[in-house]
Amino acid sequence: MTAFATSAVAKPAPHSGHRFDAERHWAASLTLGFDCRDGRTRMVEARHRGPLRVQRPFYPEGRDGACHVYLLHPPGGLVSGDALSISARVEPQAHALLTTPAANKLYRADSHGVAWEQRTSLKVSQHGILEWLPQETIAFDGSRGVQETLIELDAGARCLGWEVLALGRPASRLPYVSGRIDQRFRLYRDGKPLWLERQPLDPAHPRFTGRWGQGGASVQATLWAVGLSDETAAIEALREALVAGPRWAVTVRHGVLLLRYLGHERNEAWEICRQAWACLRPLLIGVPAHPPRIWFT
Repeated sequence: MTAFATSAVAKPAPHSGHRFDAERHWAASLTLGFDCRDGRTRMVEARHRGPLRVQRPFYPEGRDGACHVYLLHPPGGLVSGDALSISARVEPQAHALLTTPAANKLYRADSHGVAWEQRTSLKVSQHGILEWLPQETIAFDGSRGVQETLIELDAGARCLGWEVLALGRPASRLPYVSGRIDQRFRLYRDGKPLWLERQPLDPAHPRFTGRWGQGGASVQATLWAVGLSDETAAIEALREALVAGPRWAVTVRHGVLLLRYLGHERNEAWEICRQAWACLRPLLIGVPAHPPRIWFT
């Protein structure tokens, strides 16, 4: 049986270097758990606090297929002082696909420059499968905050996911010219670090426009895949499936396949990630890509 627990919004606890106004800002959290029972992946835990929750799971790939879950954040974005925390655990033999119904928005900091926080923790047990496929994040000019993603995999676990970040709104002539976003990725397998990365995005820093850094790009994306049986074949498949160009590259380090995009087109980055996912999913999981219905609404 799926367990749902709700509670009133609690006052956010202070974090180092951050100011919170509990009367104006939200602290929201969501904890999900997936288990395989009678050959079917079931969402056995769904606890939320504040404006962050899920509706019922979907099984568009059949009873024995992946459990599709949409993460819902009614405010639609983060403002100064918000703290958003998402945790998901996939037990052995279970297969979960998590996505969002729309882009996430990181709004301009208030006059005090208060930062927001968004932390994601993903854990996959042996022979479990997790696909983390949120829609893109749009950072408004002046946004300040921390995006942290922690992935902990047991031996034999498989994980495929992405993060797409668009800085500013160039189409509205509102580029990202102030603020700061700290992106942090940590991926462990059996407790051993395989991918540790920290990227400060600060328009005032030379690396933001330097050719040796961001190069002035306003859109970036990272896709990862862990658990491939033949990484060389996966890279060749990606090179055949994706349109060749200077804005993306793929590599493998310590068993982690990483595809990077750096450019100026949000839709292009999103489409490259979707095409890469469609290419890699059969190689990683043994089933064809089945795009979530919410992507087309």
